[in-house]
Amino acid sequence: MRAMIIKEFRELRRDRRTLALLVVLPLLLLVVFGYAANFYVSSTKTAVIGPQAAQIAAGLPDYFDVTHTDAAQNRADGEMLLRENTVDVVLVTGESGPAPVEALVDGSNLFAAQSTVSVLNKAGGDVNTDVMFNPDLKTSWVMVPAIIGLILTFIGTIVTSIGLVREREAGTLEQLAVMPIKPSQVILGKIAPYFLLAAVDMIVVTVLGMLLFGVPFTGNVLVFALGAALFLFVVLGLGVLISTISQTVGQAIQTAFFFLLPQILLSGMIFPLDAMAAGVRWIGYLLPLTYFTMISQGVMLRAAPISSLWLPLVVLAAMAVVVFTGATMRFRHDLAPNAPRSTTTTDDVSDPA
Repeated sequence: MRAMIIKEFRELRRDRRTLALLVVLPLLLLVVFGYAANFYVSSTKTAVIGPQAAQIAAGLPDYFDVTHTDAAQNRADGEMLLRENTVDVVLVTGESGPAPVEALVDGSNLFAAQSTVSVLNKAGGDVNTDVMFNPDLKTSWVMVPAIIGLILTFIGTIVTSIGLVREREAGTLEQLAVMPIKPSQVILGKIAPYFLLAAVDMIVVTVLGMLLFGVPFTGNVLVFALGAALFLFVVLGLGVLISTISQTVGQAIQTAFFFLLPQILLSGMIFPLDAMAAGVRWIGYLLPLTYFTMISQGVMLRAAPISSLWLPLVVLAAMAVVVFTGATMRFRHDLAPNAPRSTTTTDDVSDPA
């Protein structure tokens, strides 16, 4: 019994991925649920426009982080500020007098909208609240665009990496080393079926979300398709990268899980980024799902123009270049005829005693 226990500890020590899963995952969950698990947004970006913009802005509570004031703008200008995601709430003031302020709230930013409506309701009859892009503040309206990205992430990381690793285990991947094919061509050829499969899944989920939950699609389909294609290239590149550092399906699943879990918890899909601690929030800004969610929600709910989505599109394009470059370099090393390959797994490790 004692010898078996010692043997298992030695094998566990050598299996770094399982050890990381046992140690890092609990720490990650502790940090996430300690610093990120918060649905209440303590402040929101606010624009104050209209003739009394300066006076109203000066008297607002700290919850309203005023980033824009303009006495010459009107309600139409305020709606455009929300559509372009410049701010989360616009306070439209009237002419001098007792006329109430009109608050335009961006309902596509669900958590900020819920907190803002709660604060505005306390103001009573002084403010008329109009929730735009998601009038009933339905959770499904903001979750469906994010779930589309989650499905693409699942296919890109787990399914793709498993498929390539299975070829490695079968020995067919090594046969490509003697063929006159560039590593980049091999990668594109391998991921093309997964790209098409993910595209079909994206269309099915989007249509079902619109039919079952009434989620609108108010924006440009081409902008949405561009964002989805860039995001899919990123996650497929991650899947290829995972496959190059994994020798077995089990290793691929473990590694893919480390990539998938932060995407779910820290991308703003479940917990709002604005409510997270600064250190945890910046992790979310490094995740591709964060930017696809910005694009999908912006296009589907707000009909956001491409000019207001340039940042997430550029970030995804940069991520795609970096990830594919890394995957190609790793793949070229694996396809080299004389490249050393380690096929040792924990099952092959024997007790030196």
